[in-house]
Amino acid sequence: MPARLSRGSGRILGPMPTILLVDNDSFQASVCKSILEQRFSDVQRVGDAAEALCLVEQPRFAGHLGLVITDLNMPGIGSPAFVAELHVRLPRVPVLVLGGDAEAAAGYDARWVRFLSRPFSDQDILTAAGDLLALHAWEAA
Repeated sequence: MPARLSRGSGRILGPMPTILLVDNDSFQASVCKSILEQRFSDVQRVGDAAEALCLVEQPRFAGHLGLVITDLNMPGIGSPAFVAELHVRLPRVPVLVLGGDAEAAAGYDARWVRFLSRPFSDQDILTAAGDLLALHAWEAA
């Protein structure tokens, strides 16, 4: 059963969608995952964009995916190329890019991508993730 948005509340009803955290820095990813798990029950972490793209090829995983969080500066497949390729496969999955700002937005689909500049607080990332999950639930409804 897909998650849906409660009218007027901004709250997600039903099973919590999966958040996929894509970050090659294991310490940074561990801290970020711990913060996200304060509010969201299903946070999966992978070390690079290629691994993330392999996961989204799995229908069961893709069907529960509600948000991808990635770092702006990814080795290998860079963040803009990764997000573009992700949106070829799953065009309506929102992406939160960590470390970006208005200048970094060129080359991204503005409707489905948000940027969170560093440094950010725990509350900043929790709010951004919640807003994007709500957008995804609203669009899926």
